[in-house]
Amino acid sequence: MSEIDELQRRITAAMDRVAKGIDTLSSAGREDAETARALEEERTANAQLTERVRALKSRADEEMAALHDQISAGEARMAQLDIELQRVRRANTQLSDACAALRAANEEGVGEPHLINKAMLAELEGLRAARAADVAEASAILDALTPLVASAEENA
Repeated sequence: MSEIDELQRRITAAMDRVAKGIDTLSSAGREDAETARALEEERTANAQLTERVRALKSRADEEMAALHDQISAGEARMAQLDIELQRVRRANTQLSDACAALRAANEEGVGEPHLINKAMLAELEGLRAARAADVAEASAILDALTPLVASAEENA
């Protein structure tokens, strides 16, 4: 961005010099070859600087758009990972509750099959949720590493 500010300052200065040159030409009432050449040089410099500013602004806009896309993708991955971790927490809570109920039934000497089934289902759900969280985490890591590997390959 400092390059853009510097180029903008230079363009403004060039335009001021051009304006002064035009004022000098009109006040003198004559056009001499040296002034015309200097004016043309200033116009050329002004056009070059304007094009450079335009190119820098375009490149900066493209880079900003790419960064916004990366941020959005990262936020989406983190949201998915958060959902999966919440699912793991819920499954673990269900598993703890089912195990507590099963322990209580066993202490009373009453083996209730539905409590065993409930505990097994809670454990399976916990395992599925943990697997989904692992997959989401691995996906987030892979997505973060992919651009780094690509840039390393380009540099090699």
